[in-house]
Amino acid sequence: MTAMIPPMSRRTFLAGSAATGAFIVLHPFSARAQANQAHLRIMETTDLHVHVYPYDYYGDKPNDTMGLSRTASIIDQIRDEATNAMLVDNGDFLQGNPMGDYIAYERGMKAGDVHPVIKAMNVLGYDASTLGNHEFSYGLDFMMNTIAGADFPVVCANVTKGELAASARDDDLFLKPYVIVDKMLQDGAGSDHQIRIGLIGFVPPQIMSWDSRHLVGKAAARDIVKSAEAWVPQMKEEGADIIIALSHSGMGTPKYEENLENASILLAGIEGIDAIVTGHSHLDFPGPKFDGVEGLDNGAGTIGGKPAVMGGFWGSHLGLIDLMLERDGNAWRVVGSTSEARPISQRVDGKTSALVESKPEVEAAAKEEHEATLAYVRTPVGKTSAPLHSYFALVADDPSVQIVSQAQIWYITDMLKETEYKDLPVLSAAAPFKAGGRGGPDYYTDVPAGDVAIRNVADLYLYPNTVQAVAITGTQVKEWLEMSSGIFNQVNPGKADQVLINPGFPSYNFDVIDGVTYKIDLSKPAKYDSEGAVINADSNRIVDLMFDGQPIDPQARFVVATNNYRAGGGGGFPDIDASKLIFEAPDTNRDVIVRYIVEQGTINPSADANWTFAPVEGATVIFETGPKAETFIADVKGVTIEAAGEGAEGFSKYRITL
Repeated sequence: MTAMIPPMSRRTFLAGSAATGAFIVLHPFSARAQANQAHLRIMETTDLHVHVYPYDYYGDKPNDTMGLSRTASIIDQIRDEATNAMLVDNGDFLQGNPMGDYIAYERGMKAGDVHPVIKAMNVLGYDASTLGNHEFSYGLDFMMNTIAGADFPVVCANVTKGELAASARDDDLFLKPYVIVDKMLQDGAGSDHQIRIGLIGFVPPQIMSWDSRHLVGKAAARDIVKSAEAWVPQMKEEGADIIIALSHSGMGTPKYEENLENASILLAGIEGIDAIVTGHSHLDFPGPKFDGVEGLDNGAGTIGGKPAVMGGFWGSHLGLIDLMLERDGNAWRVVGSTSEARPISQRVDGKTSALVESKPEVEAAAKEEHEATLAYVRTPVGKTSAPLHSYFALVADDPSVQIVSQAQIWYITDMLKETEYKDLPVLSAAAPFKAGGRGGPDYYTDVPAGDVAIRNVADLYLYPNTVQAVAITGTQVKEWLEMSSGIFNQVNPGKADQVLINPGFPSYNFDVIDGVTYKIDLSKPAKYDSEGAVINADSNRIVDLMFDGQPIDPQARFVVATNNYRAGGGGGFPDIDASKLIFEAPDTNRDVIVRYIVEQGTINPSADANWTFAPVEGATVIFETGPKAETFIADVKGVTIEAAGEGAEGFSKYRITL
């Protein structure tokens, strides 16, 4: 979208900031707007995941890359850069760190309580928020009690009480689908004008699988695009001058399929939507990760020509959409836009530093709960005889994944001992959650030998998933592993230093299955893509798949312990869905790990190297991990690893000879 902006007016381009004593540079839209033109800045937070403080509870140390209290300082500055501004949140504020778990599992949320993240958000004067999928993680009552404490409206247009109605407008929604905010805009000549701004929210329909234990029989989710097509015209009928979609959904594809998880590109095609704030994917748009994506203009910051932004995660960025609005009769229209994801920290020469200080009022709002969370996470539950780390979790059998599988097998074996499945072998599927990637070079599990505290267990298992078990065949075990092996790029024999890891494949979908042994032949192409679609039907990367020392029987039946996300079809794994479910636990995976450690007293998490790479003659591969990995390189089993220099953005490179 090309900005149609008149020449510079005599309005001052620099404005003094009494709060900081510094000069604030006005956005060009504010500096150049004329009569009947107004600059509106939309500020977005998204995927906060309860990160109020710039503090890593898992590592029990401050962290400059996160925290709403830091983002809040940017908000103050950025409001000063614009003549007119509004602040919205895009969901996933309620779950995702130990403070969220402390409130959910220890303190509770009864009617009348105010959640610490809501206390913090109330300080900042949000105009509205929508729901993210993790708002449902602790159940509907918890979510509704939390929302009740907000001083701002929370909207969601596609989650209903009970079943879906015949049409979207007849749905009995938990929340209002949208809100229309009446604001006064000051134009370039200093005159005030009324504008009605519509804000509508959406969440991925996959909540019905991911949180089925809370939602089945109580709720339903409608397709994002169909919901928008129904409600946006009504917003126009009610007088909305411009409409902003709060899309807790990633970018996705320009091709429509029903109930897409990531539908923001399609949402931009809905007539009547003027701008979109997005999230869910934990990325920043505009940004280099979106170069060349169909449907996006990364330079202009638009989706399908419409202004858009995605503001990172955990408060790492503030998303900004700047609109130049022009009054045409009694209507307003967008005549120009810019977008930016503004960071709160920077990384220079391998060191991360904060760009802003915390806003004291935000920290004060959650201080009591912050201190209670610190006490909670520091409580010891047992000991470990060996370090628990995930630095090599993507390239070798790993102690942080091993202990999760040990606990899951222990628990499910006990749970099924009096059932019809008692004689079936129990396997376990577990994936590394903290494995660098978007989280940075320090985003790894790292627990020294000795005491294990609750914070360490939360570090091992980030999500409040519940344990579930499926019954599947030997063939389905193999296909599960074929899907997991898609995290690796194909490797050519005789070629040196090929890139090993496919960055588009999330580490939480790299399941290692314990209880069997196998090798991964990287000379073959991946059979499935990152969403589970078959791309090379004849490929077989999983070789020498053995159970109890013998080739696995394709027809044999196995119980696999996993979590509710995977058992419900999360990740698109072939043949793994609710139809295979045989056991739904009331306990979270983290609770099971804690119980296992308590019972064992001292755990031995050493990896047993049940999987390795098959040899590829003359080939070497390169991967990146955190610099602290060097400490543990001698402990890695089943593969030979050597240092290969510095990587990008603070990571270190390592080489494997296959």
